[in-house]
Amino acid sequence: MTTNFQIAGDFFKAPGLDRAGAAGQTRNVTVFESNTALIWGDLDVPLLGLTKDWHGVPLEDPAGFSLAMDGRRLWFIATHRKPASLHPQSRPGKFMPGLWEHDVAELFLATPSGDRYFEFNLSPNAAWWSCEFKGPRIREEEADIIMPEVAAFSELAPDGGWVAALSIPLDLLRARIDFGPQSLGNVTFILGNPEPSYLSAADLGSGEPDFHRPSHFRKLRFAPVPPR
Repeated sequence: MTTNFQIAGDFFKAPGLDRAGAAGQTRNVTVFESNTALIWGDLDVPLLGLTKDWHGVPLEDPAGFSLAMDGRRLWFIATHRKPASLHPQSRPGKFMPGLWEHDVAELFLATPSGDRYFEFNLSPNAAWWSCEFKGPRIREEEADIIMPEVAAFSELAPDGGWVAALSIPLDLLRARIDFGPQSLGNVTFILGNPEPSYLSAADLGSGEPDFHRPSHFRKLRFAPVPPR
């Protein structure tokens, strides 16, 4: 894979990764701020790792993710070392509902109060989907609406590992959910088929996996991209 990332220490364990709870989730989700434009193929940003599933079971192959922003866009980057199970109708860079039925990385971004939030789905082959919610699982619009100017990218390694990214306009996020220092968020994964593992960066509570718990989303932490 030609895209470069800062991976420190053990696999996907970046400096300062704050963990909590039996499942090893992060207390905060960090957004790395770049002074220069971020470009696919040269994303020199840290990766954070998820090493346990929803139930606290260690993963043989951890998943990695990063959130980074420049002056215009928020980048959601996801990666996994195992070959992906792809939605059979998904196409690279195309908007596609139902991606959660196969391997997918998910980004949730909420207003400071958590009353409204976006969900972004990113497939290993860069198919993507988004939806705005006005309450837990309560859609703002019944029909799917393709968010304008979103770009998606992906790259596959010879061994089947993958990295994918979604580039989202900041002005749209600011207009719809007041995106900024007080925003809440979370990153999740669904990996493996037909017996998927459910991963969450934030501790969303107990019970069966349910990513639509905005009251448990964490306040985003903003930090500059660290030097290599």
